[in-house]
Amino acid sequence: MARIPLHETAELKAADVIHKRFSALPADATVAQVRNWFAESSHRRMAFLADDGRYAGSLTRDDLDGDLNPNDSAARVARAGPTIAPDAPARAGYELAIATPALRLPVVGSDGTLIGVIGVTDDLAAFCGAD
Repeated sequence: MARIPLHETAELKAADVIHKRFSALPADATVAQVRNWFAESSHRRMAFLADDGRYAGSLTRDDLDGDLNPNDSAARVARAGPTIAPDAPARAGYELAIATPALRLPVVGSDGTLIGVIGVTDDLAAFCGAD
């Protein structure tokens, strides 16, 4: 997966460093469905919920720990933010992403559309999945 080193991003916007492989789950997904989605790949660090393309929240594996009813709506435990606008500086996205254990950050348009996700490498040296 391609990396963009942090030192090469001074002039880039958040939209320029969006991870190329990204998907969203429906906003009405259950806790069980999101747990299953995480279980399919150890590389998945944050789940994004969307309603007809509009950002509805995000969750990490840790958000689904504990005694949650698997049939409950995952949106009940999802967080609305932080998010970043596509025209914001990439460096601002980096700072927000590294403040989360998932090293991920949703990119959301002014109309609420989920545009993509920023991902930061484990060594914190680059954006991952971007070309």
